[in-house]
Amino acid sequence: MLTKDYYFDLPPELIAQEPSERRGEDRLLLIDRKRGEFSDHMMSDFPSLLYKDSVIVVNNSRVRKARVYGVSDTGGTVEFLFLGQESDGAWKCMVTKTKRQKKGKEYRFLLHDGGEDSVSGCIVRENDDGTRSVMLSSDDGEAFFSRCGHVPLPPYIKREDSWSDETRYQTVYAKRMGSVASPTAGLHFTSVLMDEVRAMGIPIYEVTLHVGAGTFLPVRTENIEDHHMHTEHYEIDEKTAAELNAFKAEGRRIVAIGTTSVRTLESAADESGRLSKLTGDTDIFIHPGYTFRFVDDLLTNFHTPESTLLMLVSALAGKDLIFSAYNHAIEERYRFFSYGDASFIRG
Repeated sequence: MLTKDYYFDLPPELIAQEPSERRGEDRLLLIDRKRGEFSDHMMSDFPSLLYKDSVIVVNNSRVRKARVYGVSDTGGTVEFLFLGQESDGAWKCMVTKTKRQKKGKEYRFLLHDGGEDSVSGCIVRENDDGTRSVMLSSDDGEAFFSRCGHVPLPPYIKREDSWSDETRYQTVYAKRMGSVASPTAGLHFTSVLMDEVRAMGIPIYEVTLHVGAGTFLPVRTENIEDHHMHTEHYEIDEKTAAELNAFKAEGRRIVAIGTTSVRTLESAADESGRLSKLTGDTDIFIHPGYTFRFVDDLLTNFHTPESTLLMLVSALAGKDLIFSAYNHAIEERYRFFSYGDASFIRG
C-alpha cells in the first residue's frame, strides 16, 4: 500500500479556519457501510442516526495551551510546543529552527502581552526524534501555560489563536489535561445533544488519550507499512472497561467519538475482543487490512490527504467508499479538518 494512494485534491477554501457560529451547528455526512451509500444531514440529526443498541465512547482529554514563545540570549524568537513532562521534570518540546536548538541554550518565555515571564528555560537534551527536552527554572504547573501559552491550533489554520479558541477548541466534556491537539470529533457535541442521546437510553462513557505530536506529522514513507506512529498515553478506568465489555458481549454497537477514542479502545482490546490493557502508551497504526476488535461505528471529522487518520477511516469503511464520500463532501462544499463538519461511519 502506497501513501500516494491516499491523496486527494482539496480546494483550500474548504479548510475551516473558524468553528461554526454556534457549537453543534455543523453538517454531518452519514457514511453507511452496509448499503455502500452516504447522505447529507446536520449534527442535530446524529441521535436519530444511531442504532438503539449503541453505546458511545468519548475521549475526555483536555487541551493544554501548549504553544509558548521564547526569546534566546541572541534575541531570536522561537516557538515551543510542550508535548509532555518527563520523569526528571523536563518538558519534551517540538521547537522551531530545530537544528539551532543545542543543549545548554537558554530562553526567556513571553507573556501574552509580549512581556517576559519570570520563568526561563534551558535545553537539557537533544532527543533522537528531533524534539528537545527543556527544564524550566521553576515549575508552577498549569499557571505557566495560563500566563504564556497559546491554544495549539493546527498548522492548516492560518491565523493566530484568539480568546474564543480557548473554549471552542475544547470539548464540553474535557477533563484531564494533557493533549496538544483537540480530539476534534467531540467539538460537535453540546450538553443538550448529549442529554438527548442519554434520554434515548444510549449511555456515554469516557476514556482518555492525550493527543501528542503524531497528530501534526505527515506520513513521509512511500509505503504505508514503513510508517511508525508516535506514542500517546491512554487510560480506561476499570468500571468503564467492565461495563463496556459487558455491552460488547451483549452485541451492542460501540460508537467511538473520534479517532483517538478508536485508538484507545483498539489498543486496550486483547485478541478475544475484551478490554484488558487498561493503561499504557500506544503507537497503534490502523490502516486497511486491520481487523477491528472492539469499535463498530465512528463519528469523526474529514481528514487531511495522505494522513494516518484517513487511512484509519479507510480501514473501517473501505477506501473506495471513503473516497467517494469525500468527493461528495467536496462537491457539496463541506468544511474540512479540525473546525470543519463531521462524518458518521455506520455499519
